[in-house]
Amino acid sequence: MREIVILGSTGSIGTQTLEVVRANKDYKVTGLAAGSNVKLIEEQIAEFRPEMVCMWEEAAASELKTRLEAAPFTAPEIVVGMEGLIKLSSECPADIVLTAVVGMVGIRPTLAAIQAGRDIALANKETLVTAGHLIIPAARKAGIRLLPVDSEHSAIFQCLQGEAEYGNKISRILLTCSGGPFRGKTLEQMREVTVEDALKHPSWSMGKKITIDSATLANKGLEVMEAGWLFDVPLDQIEVVIQPGSVIHSMVEFEDGAVKAQLGTPDMKLPIQYALYYPKRRHLAGERLDFTALGSICFEAPDRENFPALDLALRAGKTGGSMPVVFNAANEWAVAAFLERKLPFLGIAQKIREAMDAHEADWNASPDVGEILAAEAWTRAFLLKSGPAKRVAI
Repeated sequence: MREIVILGSTGSIGTQTLEVVRANKDYKVTGLAAGSNVKLIEEQIAEFRPEMVCMWEEAAASELKTRLEAAPFTAPEIVVGMEGLIKLSSECPADIVLTAVVGMVGIRPTLAAIQAGRDIALANKETLVTAGHLIIPAARKAGIRLLPVDSEHSAIFQCLQGEAEYGNKISRILLTCSGGPFRGKTLEQMREVTVEDALKHPSWSMGKKITIDSATLANKGLEVMEAGWLFDVPLDQIEVVIQPGSVIHSMVEFEDGAVKAQLGTPDMKLPIQYALYYPKRRHLAGERLDFTALGSICFEAPDRENFPALDLALRAGKTGGSMPVVFNAANEWAVAAFLERKLPFLGIAQKIREAMDAHEADWNASPDVGEILAAEAWTRAFLLKSGPAKRVAI
């Protein structure tokens, strides 16, 4: 019986992780963390009986404590906020910590878990995007395993199994992308898209923020930066390829020209389960690919002109230092504004560019955690002052 702490247990990845745990029955859930969804985490507590639970919001923690007073079982210790996340990650018994919180909130608890010697199942790409220069050395020093949960990075990880043992070198990483709901659309066609339009992902069922990121291709840019850190590959050797059916989850080309690909149905439980039980595979219920019905697999180059967030992310990644922090924070701010209907869809990339351009003069080559968080705060303050997005010229 292994022990697991799940950060972000009420989100899409968190709930699917609990489905995997429920199906296998050989993981004990010792800790859970959520934002404000008291009803759902109360149900999770009743089923999995964790020792410690963290709520991000103080009001949610108070409500949860009240609701658990009459529970017919011993209530877990309830902790709050960032200090609660750090305590949960480092002090609650665990062999592995799955980090599925959204945004840079994941940096400090991930570092705390690493320093406590816990393996990390990483579903929070912003942690590596903004603090990879801190996370990767810390993981190496602690001797822990950093196991990717994102479908694309899990696919690359699976393709690389056994290769490093023989010194086989990567020539290219081919990071696949569905293209999102607006693949093939012009700027004019995307000028008036709604939140509802952008949330209609053609392949995956995900949370709102990542679904919007997929629509702008910002998500693919974040994944390129994450892949660079995870697999120690220069960004120039990572190529984004559109594969609309989401059948190939990513590929690796080696120096002899051979290409290995990981294929499967678009089901996040597969990379979650692979991370939890690595290097072993287990039966996973669900659909299987029917290649005779599939017929063909098509590829396209990404439309970099109409989806500029991808190149902005690559610019941030190649600049390094604090620039990925500004890209990520600006994207988070702009996506939230779009979801609140305060910013047009095309304004997301525009706001990212504005923040990155303004940050050039204050760029920091190697920020520590405090400086990372300061760069995030600067970005949000800058965007609040910058006013609404201008109408994008076509």
